[in-house]
Amino acid sequence: MNGSADGEGLGPAVRENNGSGPGGDTANWWKSKWLAVGELSVVAVIFVVHKHLHFFGTTPYLLLFGWISLRVRKLRWRDIGLKRFRNWKITVGLGVAAGLLFEGFELFVSQPLLMKLLRTPPHFEDFRSLTGNLKLTLISLVLTWTLAAFGEEMVYRGYLMNRVADLMNRTRVAWIISLIVVHVGFGIAHGYQGIVGVIDEGLQGMLLGLLYLRTERNLSVPIIAHGIADTCDVVLIFLGKYPGL
Repeated sequence: MNGSADGEGLGPAVRENNGSGPGGDTANWWKSKWLAVGELSVVAVIFVVHKHLHFFGTTPYLLLFGWISLRVRKLRWRDIGLKRFRNWKITVGLGVAAGLLFEGFELFVSQPLLMKLLRTPPHFEDFRSLTGNLKLTLISLVLTWTLAAFGEEMVYRGYLMNRVADLMNRTRVAWIISLIVVHVGFGIAHGYQGIVGVIDEGLQGMLLGLLYLRTERNLSVPIIAHGIADTCDVVLIFLGKYPGL
């Protein structure tokens, strides 16, 4: 993460206007902070309700809430990074390369190490039905690129990381704290995969978060990377070659 302490180098093209701070328009500064606190409180409620009622995932609801939140702030998804990075050739190339790199790290480094340390495999029972089933695999690939790649990047990297950083004036330290806090939540959201899955998904989320920051807070590159990595997982499961299944 390059740039000065005020966060300019982390992506000036998508930096939001959240008030001028205590030394400027104090009323607007406090309003932006309370708005961020309120939004994150609603997000917490969504997670708690989901934990108890087990309705269909949190991503669609968080995505809808994020869109409403941005509308209230008179912002678009483009303002927090939903656009190409420099040009489409670089955007796609970086996304594909990062996705393959992250997938390799998961399959050959993080997941085996966690399994050895914790002496338990990740829980992938929900995905066993994909093995050899082309119809379910194709449906899963559609969901991979919509709910997982697009939806989760918009929610976690695009929306939540920005809201947490808002609380601390979007400084370098604020983005680091945001990266950690948001991806603890990202890992917990994958609790159905067991403790290994929770930690591993949290690590993968942090890698995607770093990619978001390093590409000047661009969402298109992490979306492609996420989709590529998950597509590899789905194809390996379909072929019966995914480790541990």
